[in-house]
Amino acid sequence: MFRFFLFSFQIAFICSCGNKTVLEEVKLIPSYPSASGIEKLNNKYYIIGDDAKNLLILDSSLNAFDSISLFPFSEQRIPKTIKADLESISLTKDNKLFLLGSGSLSPYRNTGWLIDPVKKEKQLIHLDTFYKRLELKGIKELNIEGYCTIPGGMILANRGNRNYPKNKLILTTDNFWENQRDAPISTIAIGTNNDSTKFNGLSGMCYSNKSDQLILTVSTEDTRNNVDDGTIGKSYLWIVKKLSSKKRWAAINPDELIDLESLDHQFKGQKIESVCIAKETSGFLHLILVADNDNGASTIFKVIVEKD
Repeated sequence: MFRFFLFSFQIAFICSCGNKTVLEEVKLIPSYPSASGIEKLNNKYYIIGDDAKNLLILDSSLNAFDSISLFPFSEQRIPKTIKADLESISLTKDNKLFLLGSGSLSPYRNTGWLIDPVKKEKQLIHLDTFYKRLELKGIKELNIEGYCTIPGGMILANRGNRNYPKNKLILTTDNFWENQRDAPISTIAIGTNNDSTKFNGLSGMCYSNKSDQLILTVSTEDTRNNVDDGTIGKSYLWIVKKLSSKKRWAAINPDELIDLESLDHQFKGQKIESVCIAKETSGFLHLILVADNDNGASTIFKVIVEKD
């Protein structure tokens, strides 16, 4: 009853005060490192960490209760020099989970995992051919940080840095890893940079089929390459509306930008890495965000965004 009252109060607060976004809950996962991607399926949440050895499974209340082993490593965190850097996770069209390495350091980060979450079957997939084609398409510093399924294909997010200040959306077909040599590839430049000292880099994304919106997480980090970490700055949500009409554009800017640190002080020092939709109504997006702060733990944020 209290939880329902609190939620009702939060919605009323959003509507009455003109504050279009509210932080509903913060949850620390101290035993799981470096959360970099999150996806929802059948009221469960699946989280991957970029140096974690397993895929973490949470229940609908965001409590960890199971996992799927990926790497037979003895330590909690896989060393940076050899980690697979699994930065993103999303659903395929047949409701399997695909985990994607960033491609920022060959050969360790040029892999992906295709996982059947029901049977817990897993398949390691090498992505060298496809990633090489991305480089030939003009993406000089590969750093895939997010991906999601959209109508008619898939979209990947390549993060730039201060020396390579270019964020790119990469459009390709469903299950592109099955046809790496010939899968069509097109790119869209995206971004805005209001911070002259740091670069606003893409860190994750998800797509709403109901409202045709692309929701991206973005963070500022003082790094000059696609491998090293840097001092953590602010994190944002970028929302691109009517995505389907923009897939052939050469460049787009977000239609809405949400400064998370300005929303709530609990976002200060948090490097938001990914987002998924928990629920969507006619008026609100209920989002789950994950943060990796380079300290061996992970943090989850529940956010409610009012839709225009």
